Amino acid sequence: MSQITESKMKQISLEKVVLNMGVGKSGDVIDTAKKALNQISGKKPCSRNAKETQRDWGIRKGEPIGVSVTVRGNDATALLKRLLEAKGDIVKEKSFDNFGNYSFGINEHIDIPGVKYEPQIGILGLGISIALTRPGYSIRKRSKHKASVGKSHIITSQEAKDYLVKEFGVTVE
Repeated sequence: MSQITESKMKQISLEKVVLNMGVGKSGDVIDTAKKALNQISGKKPCSRNAKETQRDWGIRKGEPIGVSVTVRGNDATALLKRLLEAKGDIVKEKSFDNFGNYSFGINEHIDIPGVKYEPQIGILGLGISIALTRPGYSIRKRSKHKASVGKSHIITSQEAKDYLVKEFGVTVE
């Protein structure tokens, strides 16, 4: 009757959900994207600037070309449930990496439950990235005595899939 119990250090949790809209140009489009992300997440989004100049596209270095917002904690869990519902609770197997991250996109933000169409915003697409974590992952981010996470402690893609299936009831294709 030996029962294997999982260590508390091996428990996976949702670290953050990052919503990103790359609009490709500055001006009123950035404000529109900010309104859309605020409507989706309820948090204040911030603009992302171009890292280098692209003359062919008319983009200068430092010019805002995208908008993103990061959501953590219980708000992130509730938001992720809504986002996965917009995708029909189906996740693609190839969208997972080997470090506990999952990314997907939504073509029309009005597909998300609770988001209504507004004519001044229109219809925009967005990219979503989900980061999973385990206790002890902060050693790679802290300022003093940084260290790498051990090979056996890294979240594999299979563990990330199992977590999403168990916690959010999705199906993996």
